[in-house]
Amino acid sequence: MRNRLILFIAASSLALPAFAADPIYQNWHALRGQAAPPVAAAVRLPTFKGPVTVLDGRTLWFGTLGNGYKVRLAGIDTCELPQWALNPKWTNRDKQQAPTPVPCGPFAKAWLKRTVGNRPTTCVGLAYANDGIPVAQCTTNGVDLAAEMLRVGWARLDSPYINAQYYAYQTNAMAARYGMWGTYVLDMNEWRRKAVDKTLDRHPIADFNLLAERKSEISPPFADARNKPKRTDR
Repeated sequence: MRNRLILFIAASSLALPAFAADPIYQNWHALRGQAAPPVAAAVRLPTFKGPVTVLDGRTLWFGTLGNGYKVRLAGIDTCELPQWALNPKWTNRDKQQAPTPVPCGPFAKAWLKRTVGNRPTTCVGLAYANDGIPVAQCTTNGVDLAAEMLRVGWARLDSPYINAQYYAYQTNAMAARYGMWGTYVLDMNEWRRKAVDKTLDRHPIADFNLLAERKSEISPPFADARNKPKRTDR
């Protein structure tokens, strides 16, 4: 897993969040289908509450511009904003240099933004990622945001050790070719390692070239994806 999670042991200096003790630590391991190992002392982790700004398909911002906190949805990964997926229907190869691009990063962000709307969000801190960003289980109006992103196919599990509900949502989305599962997309971790231009001006052909030399597969083969069923949920 790219972002190896490191449990936050010391009390945070964040001013905005409330704090909870080790039941949250137990919940993190339960989310991943694991038993939590014993701890010597209570683990204090932040709980964020309030309105949010959606930064990308898995990241929220609590607070105002220049004064707030990034929080990442636990258990999932999504395309980065500059990343492109490709439509597997590439029929006119004589005139078309590459398959039609699909902006999977912006689509993931748009769906998360649609789900959150203007409603307040609660994020229960579970851990810190190795880049220092809090990782949390987040809900808006009772909706588990990570589960919703998996349900519609704009996110994937970031670890095989996750709860059965999350796994079922992903399995169903893959079978129905929802979201990115109806495209050809490079594994996000591989994309982060290999992409040189990570600006929003990145050209789709760059991701086509990365796909040609891919080391791992997360999306269906072109021929299989052409047979995806029509969507009926929206």
